[in-house]
Amino acid sequence: MTMIVPSSLKTAQKMDRIQIPAANCANIEYGRLLSAACRAALTAGNIIKERYDRPHTVTMKGTINLVTEADLAAEAAIIALLKEDTPELPVMTEESTATHKQAPQSRFWVVDPLDGTTNFAHGFPFFAVSIALIEQNQPLVAAVYAPMFDELFCATKGGGAWLNGRSIRVTGRQHLIEGLIGTGFPYELDQTLSGVMRQLETVIAKVRDIRRAGAAALDLAYVACGRLDGFYEINLQLWDTAAGWLLVEEAGGRVSDFSGGDYSPFLAEILASNGKLHQLLSQLLR
Repeated sequence: MTMIVPSSLKTAQKMDRIQIPAANCANIEYGRLLSAACRAALTAGNIIKERYDRPHTVTMKGTINLVTEADLAAEAAIIALLKEDTPELPVMTEESTATHKQAPQSRFWVVDPLDGTTNFAHGFPFFAVSIALIEQNQPLVAAVYAPMFDELFCATKGGGAWLNGRSIRVTGRQHLIEGLIGTGFPYELDQTLSGVMRQLETVIAKVRDIRRAGAAALDLAYVACGRLDGFYEINLQLWDTAAGWLLVEEAGGRVSDFSGGDYSPFLAEILASNGKLHQLLSQLLR
């Protein structure tokens, strides 16, 4: 017999996925900021979901890099909500190039309104909204929302990582051959193809399998919750990795450059893992 869940209970459960992580924050301010990020991510995600099955207006930013009307609508909603909830903080967004000079600020929001735009435009449901708060090149707050799966990943520095209100952890796998590894390909593939393929051939021969789904923020969230054991990619941007970086580390994983050095969202390469496979993956990528 199928149990019918009252709408009031469903609403309460959806509120819990913000309130529970916020209650576990290291301080009250982080809780306030996390709530703001989650509210903006959920709102933008609903805007994107409403447009999913409709015809799209597509503008090309490069040979294969595109932007749709959903990117712009989601971005506008996020900016408005973050300015309402945190008027003291500047906002850097992917599609508003004028905001890209916010990086020198001591604390600012960084936003990808639709990570996985190509997937969205083709009706492939793997995409997400990504929002992070950066201070001195370190993420303090993160929210990644996958609207087609209604999954809200969030984290705060020192407050753990969460998926729809439950705590998440990376996997404990220690052997490469057991690992499922995510990766991605840069837009400038014509310039990087030989290196990308060389790394792909090296890694795929040593692991269980590789997945290339096309949304780095969600790939990193999947490392955090144990659906992937690792992830690597080159030529990503600040808005692609900032939120996922915090999710992985707060879930007990590790994030670095390919050599195992300290990661910065301004680097051209990222390696994230459950920690136990990190050195082995680093050796392969080098």
